[in-house]
Formats: sequence, structure tokens, C-alpha cells
Amino acid sequence: MIEPKTPANEQARIEAVQLLKLLDTPAEERFDRITRIAKHMFSVPIVLITLVDTNRQWFKSRQGLNEAQTPRSVSFCGHAINQQEPLIIPNALLDERFSDNPLVLDPPNIRFYAGCPISSPSGYAVGTLCLIDQEPKQFTDADIHMLKELALLIEHEFRLTTLVTLDELTGISNRRGFEMLAQHALAHCKREQQNACMVFIDLDNFKNINDTHGHNVGDKVLQDFARHLSNSLRASDIFARMGGDEFVVLFSNTNEAELEGLLTRLSQRIDAYNSAQESTLVLEYSLGHAEFTGEQSLAELITWADSHMYEHKKNKRDARR
Repeated sequence: MIEPKTPANEQARIEAVQLLKLLDTPAEERFDRITRIAKHMFSVPIVLITLVDTNRQWFKSRQGLNEAQTPRSVSFCGHAINQQEPLIIPNALLDERFSDNPLVLDPPNIRFYAGCPISSPSGYAVGTLCLIDQEPKQFTDADIHMLKELALLIEHEFRLTTLVTLDELTGISNRRGFEMLAQHALAHCKREQQNACMVFIDLDNFKNINDTHGHNVGDKVLQDFARHLSNSLRASDIFARMGGDEFVVLFSNTNEAELEGLLTRLSQRIDAYNSAQESTLVLEYSLGHAEFTGEQSLAELITWADSHMYEHKKNKRDARR
């Protein structure tokens, strides 16, 4: 077996996968519709929409397969994302890259494989639309053309996802994107009996920044804060710009005792940012948090964290008087 090579742009590619905000999300009809059509069109038992993550290939949509993911090291799709044209394997037993692959020797006993790379809106190959059969199969030029057309439909859905779930100014999730991801994360925490912490952040004196320095500078401050926030968090943390100068973070599998250390990273980055400013512009923020113990709704957590943030902001104002 030959393991798939790592693309030269792997770090940027993985970031593109993560920016889609689709990994480990529930099934969606807009993607399942495409895999059902492909299953019928090509008369194959298995059709998958895969996202190739760091160490796994995860299936956003799957027809004819129970597993939600498989290791990247044995994946056919890991090979497919290294080329622009579809990867066609008429008989995996006759291909030295795959003949002794466990996915060939054991279930699902792949013989035929056709995988078309699918790209993110930024142009990185993030996964595939792939067809699988337990019998060898020939694939014509007309088949390849139809497979590409279906892959374009998936890429169109990726673009729509980006438009409706990302904040245009900062490039991080907006309220809608956050709510989609956070609902799923809280459900997982509840199933696994894990704690989580919701943090609500509001920039201090942001109106004064706009009034004194102009809205272009204000926009840059929001972008800078979003970047520092992103760089301070773990891959599992979900964060967003809720609107205006308000941001929110959901720390999964985290209790209040662990939260302080995680927030220190952000504080240190903002301190360094302020020290590097040549003007009198100082970026400050207030925050509040609420702990999820398995019972609260997402809306309740946001409301409680927001309320605690305002208490923090008021205490800071009172202390300056």
C-alpha cells in the first residue's frame, strides 16, 4: 500500500477545510441530495462527499456506508486531492497503490473508485465526491464529465455556506454560523457529560475609536481583534463576531477552573498589540462567562455570559471614577 502524499500547501488547505465549518456537523439534505443523485446516476452502491482532515477523511454525506470517517493514511481520497482531474481506479486489486489497502481487502472491499476533487471558495482541494463499487468498473469520458458537474454543485454549496455563516469584515463566523456549530458542540458535550464555557466579549470604548480615528480604523481594529482571538484559541473552540463590537466563544470540554488559563492567551496577545501601537489607540475589552453543565440552552448561555460581561464593564467604569 502506498500512503497518500501530503500536499505542499497542506497548512493552508487544512485551514480552508476548517473555515468551511462543516467537519463533524449533522447530515444536510442539500448534500445528501447530490449523493443520492450520483448513486442512481452511476449505479454504484456507495457515494461519499469527503472532507480530508489532518489525520482522517470525514464524510459530510454518505450513501451505502455506515462509517462516518476512516484514517487518511488508507484513504483513496487522500490521493485524489493531489491532482486536479478525477482519480479513476477501475480495479483496485490491480493498482499497486491500493491492492493491499485494508479498505480493499476488508469491508467495504473497494474495487472500483472514482473521486473528483472538490475545492473550497478559496481554491484549495478540501475533499472529494467519490463513487465506490465492490466490482471492477469502467468509467467513460461522459461519466467523468457528469461527475465533475456534480462536484461543481457541491462547491456551489460550499460558497453558499461561506456567504451565510461568515462575517464579511473579519472572516470569522457570524451569529448564524456560530449558532449552527455551537448547537452541535453542546449536544456533543451533553452526550459525553463534558462541561463547556460560553464567553461573551465586548470591546471597550469602540464608539470613541470610530469617532476619533474614523470607521476605517475601527474596521481594522475589529479585524485585528478577530485575528488575535482566532490565534489564541484551540482548534476545538468555536468563536464568532455576533455584530458590532461583540464577540463570543464556546470553549468545549472546559470548566471554569481551566478557563482562566485559556483566556490569558488572548490577554497577552492584546497587551502585545497595544504595546506595538504607535498612536494613542488602545484596544481594551470586557468579558463575561457562563458554564454549561448539561441543562442550559445555547440562548441561555449567551444571555448569562452577556449579562456577566456588562457587570465586568460596569465594575471597570466604577473603578476609574
